[in-house]
Amino acid sequence: MDIRALKIKAAQIRMDLLTMIHRAQTGHTGGSLSNTDILTALYYEVMNIDPSNPNLEDRDRFVASKGHSVESLWCILADRGFFPKEELETYSQFGTRLIGHPNNKVPGIEMNTGALGHGMPISVGMALAAKRDGRPYRVFCLMGDGELAEGSNWEAAMAGSHYKLDNLIGIVDRNGLQISGSTEEVMGLEPLEEKWAAFGWHVVSVDGNDIEQLLAAFRSVPEVSGRPTLIMANTVKGKGVSFAENVPGWHHHVPNDEQLKLALAELSSYIDQLSLKGQVK
Repeated sequence: MDIRALKIKAAQIRMDLLTMIHRAQTGHTGGSLSNTDILTALYYEVMNIDPSNPNLEDRDRFVASKGHSVESLWCILADRGFFPKEELETYSQFGTRLIGHPNNKVPGIEMNTGALGHGMPISVGMALAAKRDGRPYRVFCLMGDGELAEGSNWEAAMAGSHYKLDNLIGIVDRNGLQISGSTEEVMGLEPLEEKWAAFGWHVVSVDGNDIEQLLAAFRSVPEVSGRPTLIMANTVKGKGVSFAENVPGWHHHVPNDEQLKLALAELSSYIDQLSLKGQVK
């Protein structure tokens, strides 16, 4: 897919996840909107995956350590064909597989996540297994910036560097907000890039809502042999919905009928603008 098509896809995924959250009357809206561009780049262009064979031995692995922001992931997995899109209508309903955190009973999910700080340690183990088994797959781990207050992430960072895991790519969804406010007010993280570098990681900083920058960063991995890569994806929480952007209250918030209508209209207008640009070209 070209960049314009990927931007359109990301906007469509945002529309799907908002509709799904509104239907279920629950969901982590802000973080799902902020990480949509990251997941779109990975699942449509970067990762070696096969929806028809989700257990492909040498598939790339993706771990959503910030498992609470699962809505964008569910919508993308459905769109890619890992399960029927109709199943999205069961999200957070009784007996569904599509619960509020990743569930490895669903094709395409490597591990259950949601206890923050667990995704990176397990990703280190997956990447180390690939090295020791001589397998070519890579491991991508998406973390929230708020969860970096968990010490387990830093133990994993130390291990990833020690074992020279250049097949491991950590991604921080650096939107600057968590459920109780600004990350810097709750538990200061800065200088965050320098901290990862001090643990021996090669750090790349990008606009995490710019698909072109994301693709360039992902495709350059590993820039440095023998070192894991950390992509600092600077994002906007609530991206794509003007009244939700950079608003802490949208961390876990359900749009009402009018808000859903406005959000879908904004995203639909954005898609129309992109489509028109494509026609002009």
